[in-house]
Amino acid sequence: MTELVITRYVHFMAVFAIVGAIFAEQFLISKIMTRQEIKRIAKIDAIYGIGALLVLIAGFTLWFWVGKPASFYSRNWIFHTKLTLFILLGLLSVYPTIFFIKNRKGNDLDTKIEVPGTVILLLKIELLLILVIPALGTLTSLGIGTF
Repeated sequence: MTELVITRYVHFMAVFAIVGAIFAEQFLISKIMTRQEIKRIAKIDAIYGIGALLVLIAGFTLWFWVGKPASFYSRNWIFHTKLTLFILLGLLSVYPTIFFIKNRKGNDLDTKIEVPGTVILLLKIELLLILVIPALGTLTSLGIGTF
C-alpha cells in the first residue's frame, strides 16, 4: 500500500512539473531572445525533462508492479491513446530542447537570438497535448475505454 501511495504521488507531482514547465516556456518564449533568456528557458526545459522521466518511471511502475493489475491498463484503448500522446509529446520536445541547449552557451549575454517559428509552434502543440493527456488518464482510472 505504501509503495502505491508513493508511486502515485511521484507520478502526480511529476505531471505538475511537466505542466508547469510547459506553461512557463509558453509564457517566456518570444521570437527574439537574449542568451540569458534562453538559459532560463533551458533550465525550465530541464525540469520538464526530469518530470517526463519521473512520469515514465512512476507510470510503468503503476502499470506493471503496484496498484491495479496490468491487464486493467493493457486492455484499455484510452490508456494506449494517452501513452501514444505522451510519446508524441516527448518527440515534439526534442527540437526545442536541442535549440535551447545549443543557444544557451556563449559569453555574450546581450546577443539577440532569433527563435525559429517551428520551436514556438512545437511548444504550442505540446501545451495542447498536456491539456488532453491528464483527461485521458482520468478516464482510464475510471475504467472507461476497457475492451
